Amino acid sequence: MDFSWMAWTLPTALFFSAIAFLIAAMGVWEYFSPGGGPRHGILRFKTTRGDRLFISLLGSAFIHLGWLGLTEFSLWWALALSIVYAIGVFKFV
Repeated sequence: MDFSWMAWTLPTALFFSAIAFLIAAMGVWEYFSPGGGPRHGILRFKTTRGDRLFISLLGSAFIHLGWLGLTEFSLWWALALSIVYAIGVFKFV
């Protein structure tokens, strides 16, 4: 398949590959440990693993869009910031 029309860059391809991997990994985790591990975090309402994954993916998308629109720096920095953000979401939310 020729994807040259999409103008993929390595960081963009890695970002979407990571999303696909995370969704698949969460599906396997949910299969072996159903229920999602609900807990109360700083948002003061119950969230599950899937909720925290969704929040971190949504935030990562906004981080990348903001990075593209506001800076000229490499997307690798946005990826690193997104990883730190996701770790924070899974730890505190």
